[in-house]
Amino acid sequence: MTTFVAHYRSIDSQAARTRGLFEFESSARLGSKACGQDARIHMLELFGTEALSWSIDKIERKPSTRSEADGQLELDFRAPVKKKRKRKRDYL
Repeated sequence: MTTFVAHYRSIDSQAARTRGLFEFESSARLGSKACGQDARIHMLELFGTEALSWSIDKIERKPSTRSEADGQLELDFRAPVKKKRKRKRDYL
């Protein structure tokens, strides 16, 4: 399951406009209809009947908070390479 972040807003004609975001998990791909349905269901579970008139603007993948780096990839045991200098030309 992948964690996504969904941004929602209320319709423009309401007096008290609502905007926000929430996190949800889904096994569907980003941008698929199933992912949108999972977001809508989770929004209704969180906010109840108040969220019936709200719409989801966009869904994006939640960025990873941990860095999965392999120690071998970060270490470089090679000797530093000496750069060749450009030949200096003497002019009259």
